[in-house]
Amino acid sequence: MKVIVVGGGIGGLCAAIALQRQGIETIVYEAAPELKPVGAGVGLAANAIQGLARLGVANAVIARGKELEALTIFDEHDHIITDQDTRLLSRKYGISNFVIHRADLHDVLAQALQPGTLHLNKRCQTINQQSNQVQITFTDGTQTIADLLIAADGINSVIRQQLLPESKPRYAGYTCWRGVIQNPGVTINSMISAETWAPQGRVGMAPLPGNRIYWYACINASENDPRMRRMSPAQLADHFKGVHEPVQQVLAATKSEELIWGDIADLKPLKKFVYDRIVLLGDAAHATTPNMGQGACQAIEDAVVLGQCLQQQSTIASALATYEKRRVARTAKVVRLSRLLGWVSQWENPLLIKARNAIFRATPAFVTQRQMEDLYRVDF
Repeated sequence: MKVIVVGGGIGGLCAAIALQRQGIETIVYEAAPELKPVGAGVGLAANAIQGLARLGVANAVIARGKELEALTIFDEHDHIITDQDTRLLSRKYGISNFVIHRADLHDVLAQALQPGTLHLNKRCQTINQQSNQVQITFTDGTQTIADLLIAADGINSVIRQQLLPESKPRYAGYTCWRGVIQNPGVTINSMISAETWAPQGRVGMAPLPGNRIYWYACINASENDPRMRRMSPAQLADHFKGVHEPVQQVLAATKSEELIWGDIADLKPLKKFVYDRIVLLGDAAHATTPNMGQGACQAIEDAVVLGQCLQQQSTIASALATYEKRRVARTAKVVRLSRLLGWVSQWENPLLIKARNAIFRATPAFVTQRQMEDLYRVDF
């Protein structure tokens, strides 16, 4: 069996690793002309670490990032809204609160592939199914054929758009900036992942190895707003004027070239991930807003489960059917909950904010822990 993966992101690389560990010939085609150390931070929960362990790369990933002890949400005055100690979950499910630079994670995954697996500057243009094979045509005019095509080409998947032209990204209502900077001399809690819910928007921060800070900021805006696109670090810091330290200091210390901007979008949950010999994986199948930190985690889960299904089932068709059954409902739940959480956390109305914060503060810690455990129990 020959398998082709279109998309060399986290999900695509993990899928290739899972299949190659079973001796399945797997090639990855990535549209980017070169692999650059781009991106910001990425959070990995226990379900992702469990998946990486099954791929044999967990220790290498853990060595490049940082394990944290709590997930804490503050209001604009630095008062705690909710505080979840993740050490208890880590003892039960493995590391449950981990942050790493996306480029470091990608590097570990790429190194785990067999030599010659990853082909760059190969953008998929069209796909054509022929009996039990799939033909892929690239924008450079070349073609290739495989017994199975894994579409891991992201939220704007060319393959999904050909299969399901009506499935398009839906804007979440807020735009986001991200960055990774050297600590400019501010004091942050080096053991927590922190998020601030302010009337102006949200700001999250997490420490990375090497005295670096990964941060993100979300502001309600119209889609593709040119004012947001042009916003400088200084302007972004000024937008959050009045929010507790060190929010403004960290934003203002970011260099323009360190700033990554983009609107937040997800996909309306799909009912199917499998189309004959084509299977959707990761963001191509179930792109989610980042509010639960589950985007990369669910892609890693996909890869492990797909590998297991191909190993355990006697035919490709039965393996793909099992994969779809195991993944559609779980990922749809994450997409819906994450979108809901993003909507609530971006409220600007003072009365709604007051009521929301009071409800979160009154919610017992065990309720939040139970919700997180539901995510960490994976049917691997």
